[in-house]
Amino acid sequence: MHDDITDIPGIRVGHDTNLEAGTGCTVILCDTPAIGGVDVRGGAPATRETDLLRPMHMVEQVHAIVLTGGSAFGLDAASGVMRYLEEHNIGLEVGVARVPIVPAAALFDLPFGSAKIRPDAAAGYRACTQATAEATDQGNIGAGTGATVGKTHHPSLAMKGGLGSASTKLADGTIVGAIVAVNAWGNIIDPQTQQIIAGSRSNAAPSAEAPLANPFGNTTIAVVATSASLNKEEINKVAQMAHNGLALAIRPAHTMFDGDTVFALALGAKKQEQSPLALYQVSMIGAAAAATLARAVVKAVRNASDLHGIPAATSRPEEK
Repeated sequence: MHDDITDIPGIRVGHDTNLEAGTGCTVILCDTPAIGGVDVRGGAPATRETDLLRPMHMVEQVHAIVLTGGSAFGLDAASGVMRYLEEHNIGLEVGVARVPIVPAAALFDLPFGSAKIRPDAAAGYRACTQATAEATDQGNIGAGTGATVGKTHHPSLAMKGGLGSASTKLADGTIVGAIVAVNAWGNIIDPQTQQIIAGSRSNAAPSAEAPLANPFGNTTIAVVATSASLNKEEINKVAQMAHNGLALAIRPAHTMFDGDTVFALALGAKKQEQSPLALYQVSMIGAAAAATLARAVVKAVRNASDLHGIPAATSRPEEK
């Protein structure tokens, strides 16, 4: 296993990265039919096709998910992913065409490099052509390229965020994976040590009277996935529980200045009947998704490097 989301059979990950502009996008392709869910908890989300993932809505199957920089402008990357999937005859059959289902979420990285260059349809298409089931690169890549963390005092005191991924194999063989672009207003905490590993470079306590200098450059976006077979209600519960991983590793999380969004995918064969152990299985997968996502958050900042004058966690000695 690679210890990332590509350990789940049927998932490939590709990136498009623009280091000069400080932005990029990441696509998660589902070569195996996937049941999708979502949970949005941040107060400032930028999303596409999230309503159809919720229970009581007709469409269940997801063909890809896009995580992107560029704020709402970056959601255009999903159009390129749709074009790629259509060319490969992948999508929901509607009689006259196949319509790819490609939910997406964006983070705000416009101040980081160039506010005029954002991921577009061409970037999304390029990310698809780079998609692989091998171990995915992490840190300053894809949607994590322009990510920063620790902006509670001032954006100029931030440290580098990034893209991270991790996986866990449960006792019954079920695999749970996560991939996350960490662009948080809060600090990043290692749940194992409870130490800040990346965050504001000021030790002073935030002041309620201090002016908020453009606090909107945030949002952590993620995908958790499992090899198990879950229905739409169950995978939405996994997405909900996975947010606990953000709360474990980001403090504060889910603020009004973050658009924190977690997608969830189940890639197991469709259930023939409901198992009496289903509720237990969903709970165990949801708990594993939270722990795996928290670890992916830590890996994102550990693998990041200095960029555009913003220092990374690796630039200073690790907390012991």
